[in-house]
Amino acid sequence: MTPTLTTPRLILRAHTTADFAACCTLWADADVTRFIGGRPSTPDETWRRILAYAGHWQLLGYGYFLVTERETGAVIGEFGLADFHRNVIPPFGDTPEAGWVMLPQYQGRGLAREALSAVLAWADQTMPRTVCMIHPDNAPSLKLAAKLGYTEYARGQYGEHTPILLERLAG
Repeated sequence: MTPTLTTPRLILRAHTTADFAACCTLWADADVTRFIGGRPSTPDETWRRILAYAGHWQLLGYGYFLVTERETGAVIGEFGLADFHRNVIPPFGDTPEAGWVMLPQYQGRGLAREALSAVLAWADQTMPRTVCMIHPDNAPSLKLAAKLGYTEYARGQYGEHTPILLERLAG
């Protein structure tokens, strides 16, 4: 059901129960979660996240991929699309929201761009528009989003946060 995408250096695939420990490591990293919730995730929160990803694929036909290095098999992060029904203003509606997280030791090598490019190329086949929201201080994610065609369309409100809302048209 979940496609497997490959790039020269990466494999993007469905999560499995065997990935739980690696996902716990990813989501327990304070650098990973600094702009996503502001605190490391507990193992039970990580488990619920994995189940939500599986539910996305089952119910919506899209979701998050676990991203591994082709050469080593090491988990480097998660990239994908979701509908979290966020109470963001202005609302996303039913437009898929792109998101990504990557372990710090893999950053700065172009792997995030490679992974997200693969996700968006796959999405472009059926999704005319995707959105994302990024904390204004998250310069690396803002830079990546811009490189892949995302442009700001609003300053949003999400709880007590004011993220930058961006959109990208397929193409």
